[in-house]
This record gives sequence, C-alpha cells and structure tokens, in this order.
Amino acid sequence: MSLPDGSRRGRRSRLWLAPATLLLVLLGGFAFFAGQSRARPEFPLRQTDGVAVLTGGPQRVEAGMRLLAEGKARWLIVSGVSPVADLEDLARTAGLPTEALAARTTLGHAATSTRGNGKEIAHWARSRQIRSLRVVTAAFHMPRALLELRRTLPGVSLVPHPVQTEGPRLALLAREYLKLIGAMLGLSALTSERPPS
Repeated sequence: MSLPDGSRRGRRSRLWLAPATLLLVLLGGFAFFAGQSRARPEFPLRQTDGVAVLTGGPQRVEAGMRLLAEGKARWLIVSGVSPVADLEDLARTAGLPTEALAARTTLGHAATSTRGNGKEIAHWARSRQIRSLRVVTAAFHMPRALLELRRTLPGVSLVPHPVQTEGPRLALLAREYLKLIGAMLGLSALTSERPPS
C-alpha cells in the first residue's frame, strides 16, 4: 500500500530536519568561536602560581617570559619547544636577561600537539604544587588549550592570557574550530606523544 503524497513529502522534510539543525548548530558555534578569537588578556592582571606557554606562534614565548620577569608568577613552563632551542635563544628573542629567568623556567621538549602540551604542563604543575596557572597561547587556540588542560589539571584555576588578538585568517579559524570539535569528541586522544621528562 503506497503512502499518500502528503505523507511522503512530510517524511522527506523530516529527513532534512536533523542535518539542517546540525548545520545551524555548527555555524552558530563557529560564529561564537570566531568572536572569541579576538579576546584580550584580563586587566589588571592577577597573580598566579605559574605561567604556561603553548608554543606554535609568534608573541607567545615573549609574553610568558615578560609575565615571569614582571613578577606575575613564580614559575614558567614553555611547552612544545624545539629540541634545538634553549633558554638563551628564547630570552634573547624576548629581549630579557637569561639569568633572571633560568632558575624559574622550564623548557618542555616532549609535546608535539595541544593534548601533549596538556600532559607536559600537568606533569610540571603537579611537581610544583601549582594551584593557579596563567595560560598563554593565541586567542583562537585558547578554547582547545583550556579544554585539554582542564582534562589533565582538574582543580587548578586556569587564567587565559590570549595573544595575537588581531584575528587569524578564516581558513585557519575553520581548521582550529574543527580541531576543537575533534578534541571535544575525544579524538585528540588518538595522537601519540612522547612522555613528559
């Protein structure tokens, strides 16, 4: 027995409803995410136990080192540093004397992804009993960085300190948004990382 034309049309329209709703949710989420990519650091800056820099773009390492030099935290970790880079190289780029930073700065060389940053930073933070942590990364990268850090550092107060607030290209934003969705779904667990040293 065939269905009346009206029933067939109703069933077809219901089949399109779920994908259309999902698309609207994704587009709305992207619009919100794009707006967050222009976030700025808090002002005035509150004191934290530590500063964590996630490498991968300009301004991040310099901002973290300046926060330490200005006394905004006791400890600094720069996570995801190239194996060939050392503190002297990074301090020179930031225009700061190495001596003022050396005893309180850790360079993490193990992380090769944001999830790896989370593990490396968590290992470091637990060893120093850090209870509050200022997180330095690009504004568009901050949501995913905080997501991964909250997974590895429950109970630690995370203070976002975004840099590069001028806004990235649309293609970069879209790629980061897809990575954020993947991380929310737990897909970042599929990446392999060296264990933190």
